[in-house]
Amino acid sequence: MNVSVENVAPCRKLVRVEVEPQKVDEVFEQVIHDFRKRAVLPGFRPGKAPRDVVERRFQKDIEEDVRRELLRDCLDHLIKDEHLRLLRTENIEVLQFGRGRSLQAVLTVETEPEFALPEYKGLRIKREIRSVTDDDVNRALDLLRRQRIQYNKVDRPAATGDIAVINYRATVEGRPLLEVAPEARSLAEANGFWVTVDSKSFLPGFGEQLLGARAGDRRTIHLLFPPDLPHPPLAGRPAAFEVEVLEIKEAVLPPLDDELARSFGAQNLEELRAGVRRDLENELKHKLERQVRVQLLRHLLDRVHFELPDSALERETRQAVYEIVRENTKRGVSRETIEKEKDIIYEAASRSARDRVKIGFILQRIAEKEGIGVTEEEISRRIVVLAALHQVPASQLARDLKERGALPEIYDEILRDKVLDFLQKHAQIEDVPPDQLPMGLAIGS
Repeated sequence: MNVSVENVAPCRKLVRVEVEPQKVDEVFEQVIHDFRKRAVLPGFRPGKAPRDVVERRFQKDIEEDVRRELLRDCLDHLIKDEHLRLLRTENIEVLQFGRGRSLQAVLTVETEPEFALPEYKGLRIKREIRSVTDDDVNRALDLLRRQRIQYNKVDRPAATGDIAVINYRATVEGRPLLEVAPEARSLAEANGFWVTVDSKSFLPGFGEQLLGARAGDRRTIHLLFPPDLPHPPLAGRPAAFEVEVLEIKEAVLPPLDDELARSFGAQNLEELRAGVRRDLENELKHKLERQVRVQLLRHLLDRVHFELPDSALERETRQAVYEIVRENTKRGVSRETIEKEKDIIYEAASRSARDRVKIGFILQRIAEKEGIGVTEEEISRRIVVLAALHQVPASQLARDLKERGALPEIYDEILRDKVLDFLQKHAQIEDVPPDQLPMGLAIGS
């Protein structure tokens, strides 16, 4: 087999191959032999049809199988002997092919990037000096108390922090809000709506205008919609809400005692406090680990530069766009706004995708160099964990992942974690105060 490889662009090569006639004929013989064994033709027992009959009947199929087998051998040669890391074959042009003739073909292939690994052992990393304090535990316990908060009806004027139960109808510059923004039904009107009497609840400036209101009162609340409201026809415009106050409720926190602890499954307050501390310590451990790993990844990204294959970038950019759109949709951003900002979304997704693809290749090469791999047992364990999180049988999830072709993603996630574990183990980690960390990495920043 004669092969020549020419670089035509970053991660793209033009390959010319020629397979000698003898090899072509050998593959023809093997394929014909296989067809005879499988052929079922009228008048002949399975596998007993004469060779010439099989050749005439399946001529096109035989030629296609021979061509496919020879081209597969060419790709194997490129991987094993030319040491190309193939991602995909973009184009194949067969110039000559047939019995007694050589196969001549031209292929355009996309490959992984070529680069030298940077030094990845002994990376200097800063980790925040941080521990769980009694104040942290007390704040967490206070959040638990708020989960058991009770709202008692009161017969007095509304005070800051109370809940007002109201009916409302909204207009924008004298027109019913639904005429201005038909998709904003939740802002147009509501009955039995709960709003906290403060400056932040519902819409800026709405709740505080209910201060001093009593059950049975009627008020008109005037405000400006925020400029970043997810409904563009309303953003920045003045609105009036005709409000009827139905009830005033007072928020009552339960005492921090054994009864509260038992409502969360603990035997007493001491046990609840200890459990909260353990949870906070585990959470802090994960945050500090992420702090370290973000720096490891940034060091690697900054230390090596190479071009990226188009197909990997396109695939990762589509995924990043999907994630951004999904997150904005969950936040209530309208489809109209998302469409309007599609260029900005695509630009942000493209930047994110570039880093994700690049670090993926770097971590893969480190894994190869260090002999880091993933076992079937590790994949099975990860599937069991994911199944528990999604509350489905592990066998069902494994089957779904296989059918969707998503098992390689599980493999990649495990491999990434193992390589990062390796890098962290061999890093030079310095514990420092928060003000000595790289910008934006302090916990809580």
